[in-house]
Amino acid sequence: MKTKVLTFDDVRQIGLKLPETEEGTAYGAPTLMVRGNRFCGIPVNKSAESNSLAIHCEFVVRDEMIAEQPDLYYTADHYINYPCVLVRLNRVSRDILEDLLRMSHRFVSTTRPRKRRPAASRKRASKRPSRRRT
Repeated sequence: MKTKVLTFDDVRQIGLKLPETEEGTAYGAPTLMVRGNRFCGIPVNKSAESNSLAIHCEFVVRDEMIAEQPDLYYTADHYINYPCVLVRLNRVSRDILEDLLRMSHRFVSTTRPRKRRPAASRKRASKRPSRRRT
């Protein structure tokens, strides 16, 4: 028996049951927010696969998820420095999606996520020479 492919309508239905959750948009795409902070949404950058969902989480958690299940979780060039993991909705079950949304909701509502990784841990280091006077 083939399982139903999940869509953002399913994400919305599950997510709006979480406390203080509201719908929003980012760059014209639907998102879910808690206290005005986005915790999931449709990725709009062309580096993301179609029918994906961006779930906000810690960088360490994202890296572990991708290492354990690369067929389900991934990241793309544009999203490398952002605290989120991309989820293939056509491969995730409803139960796992519920767990992911609760995890992301908790992450965003209990900590103020940084928008980007600190400069020291980014892949691209600045190549500018120092302007120190001697």
